[in-house]
Amino acid sequence: MMFGITTTDDAKKLSDEEVLTRSQAHPWIFAVLLERYQDPFMRKAMNILRNQLDAEEVVQDAFTKIYVNAHSFTPQDGAKFSSWAYRILMNTAFTRYQKKVKEGERFTNIDPEFESFVRDQSVNHAHTERTDAIVRVLERLPGHFAYVLRLHYLERWSHKDIAADTGENVGTIKARIHRAKAAFRKEAATEEVRTLLEDRT
Repeated sequence: MMFGITTTDDAKKLSDEEVLTRSQAHPWIFAVLLERYQDPFMRKAMNILRNQLDAEEVVQDAFTKIYVNAHSFTPQDGAKFSSWAYRILMNTAFTRYQKKVKEGERFTNIDPEFESFVRDQSVNHAHTERTDAIVRVLERLPGHFAYVLRLHYLERWSHKDIAADTGENVGTIKARIHRAKAAFRKEAATEEVRTLLEDRT
């Protein structure tokens, strides 16, 4: 039953959270979220990546992840759809940003919100150097290991948040992080780097 929601105009009267929920059974409704967030997502992606094609691909990937993981979103006080959706967008942009940096592109005038997303401005120089060392080790790990470790330890995502982002269950994520930590230890060059992963369980 659609409770009278049979047209796009009807769907536009729904909240973001209701649109997302109903789109799981009726995909056409998801177009309402596309209409609402396409332009602001593009502006944010452009502010980060400074490239039209990269921004368009990031926004497309983000919307795909939002739709695929719709079942994982649970509306609750203080956790709106917009916050969840922007987090997916920012993480997708972060992945593309890292790829561009590895390819030798240098960014200036980084979007302030994005800068705070990828780096805590309050950290001291020593911690920054240690984080850089961790990133270098992560780059040598298989992609699926590096991804969960980066989110869990550098971005401070919970097991539940990572599971929602990947579409997997929490148990699978916990097991992958456990295996990834073992792989990380083998690659880590210093005890200082290895110890950092033990600070968060």
